[in-house]
Amino acid sequence: MNTDRKPALRLENIVKTFPGVRALDDVSFEVFPGEVHALMGENGAGKSTLMKVLGGIHQPDEGRIFVEEAEAVMTTPLHAKARGVMFIHQELSLAEELSVAENVYLGELPRKSLGRVDWATLYANTDEILKRLKVGFTARTRVGDLSIANQQMVEIARALTVDAKVVIFDEPTASLTDAEKVVLFEVIAGLQAEGVGIVYISHRMEEIFKITDRISVLRDGEYRGTLVTSETNEDEITQMMIGRSLDLSRRTARGEVGKTALRVEGLSCGSLFQDISFDVRQGEVVGFYGLVGAGRTEIAETLFGLRTPSAGKIFLKDEELRIHSPIEAIRHGISLVPESRKEQGLVLGMNCRDNITLPQVSDLVAGPFVSDGAEVAIFDQYRDRLEIKTPSWRSAVGNLSGGNQQKIVIGKWLAMRPDVLIVDEPTRGIDVGSKSEIHNLLRDLAGRGYAVIVISSEMPEVLHVSDRIVAMYQGRVMRIFDAEEVTEDSLIQAISGIENGKVA
Repeated sequence: MNTDRKPALRLENIVKTFPGVRALDDVSFEVFPGEVHALMGENGAGKSTLMKVLGGIHQPDEGRIFVEEAEAVMTTPLHAKARGVMFIHQELSLAEELSVAENVYLGELPRKSLGRVDWATLYANTDEILKRLKVGFTARTRVGDLSIANQQMVEIARALTVDAKVVIFDEPTASLTDAEKVVLFEVIAGLQAEGVGIVYISHRMEEIFKITDRISVLRDGEYRGTLVTSETNEDEITQMMIGRSLDLSRRTARGEVGKTALRVEGLSCGSLFQDISFDVRQGEVVGFYGLVGAGRTEIAETLFGLRTPSAGKIFLKDEELRIHSPIEAIRHGISLVPESRKEQGLVLGMNCRDNITLPQVSDLVAGPFVSDGAEVAIFDQYRDRLEIKTPSWRSAVGNLSGGNQQKIVIGKWLAMRPDVLIVDEPTRGIDVGSKSEIHNLLRDLAGRGYAVIVISSEMPEVLHVSDRIVAMYQGRVMRIFDAEEVTEDSLIQAISGIENGKVA
């Protein structure tokens, strides 16, 4: 990267205020052609707001934007696109009933005479882009038939339809498999080679240090500085983001554990997983680790009554259970914090109080109405216990940071007083500071006697919070490790199907 060249993008003294919140305060930022520039900060630091200003979604109250040294006023996303600025959103914005091609060129479909769509050109152009992305679907595929990961690739394909000057990637790997991440990084490298400036927003430190040239940090809506990636480290970036260092060391010592809370024997669910056996004791965190498709989430869904097992037994405190629905699981003391908090764990337009009390609202009825006092008391209890940061219980959950949204979901299920708490991908899309808070919370819950199951795709997370780790490969348990004995190499071998030096 040659910073002697003129910036592809420059933002000067950007200010953006929402009612009661100064989201951006005099922020300046620049990215050069062929540079991958990371933008980092805690949830709520202003990253997405800054990029939405750049992408024409929000208009700044003060400040100026320059694209290749020419001042630009981004009034709409289409205007930003016309200036060569493409925004690949973290949240999917696709029309599921339309084809891939129609989504990729939405609003700009090629036309023949009399305004008719030129379908042949549309499909040919889209297939050429998909070929670059090395995906396994075509331009004619209905978007609703694709996995979440492949839908993310459709979002990325949109950026390749124009002569982009700057492409903004907002948490692009959140839903991608390891193989798809490799393809994404190849696409980014190709854009770099073409002189495109890349803004890369991610909470994943390993990605930041792998593909970026420089890192800029925001905190509380203010610019905190820019560092050359090769000249800094995770601890320095973390301190810039949150103002303190974090203990991210792996866990090697187990606390006191009690009786077995949950025991699973020979559990199977068709082709999803087979002959699964493990137990979880009171005061213990058991981590599940494996590649995408290993069956971890499906096991959690079966324990929670979302799937029906084809074989095996489930025991809670030595009593065999037959769980046919989530209602039965909750009644028996099993709660599940799902993988996708926004789609499965929260009602984003509903306030914080009502989200936390939703599973037990029928128990809070006073006469013909739900007791407001009882609901507020429950919310206050878990707001204080989990240190949820929100102006009021009346705030819509959709306005909270990712870390605080996750605490709302956890609080909702803790309020049901479960014996077993299952947490699937507890820190997905959460900044490093909030991630540390969630890790401490999970350990604290174990210390209070809860039996906790943590499913995670991040090895450092599993090593940091778990007392024991269940390593899975293609629907089978390969090995169960104690925290004291596990090594990264042995864990990788187990989840890769290697057993005693041989492929299983």
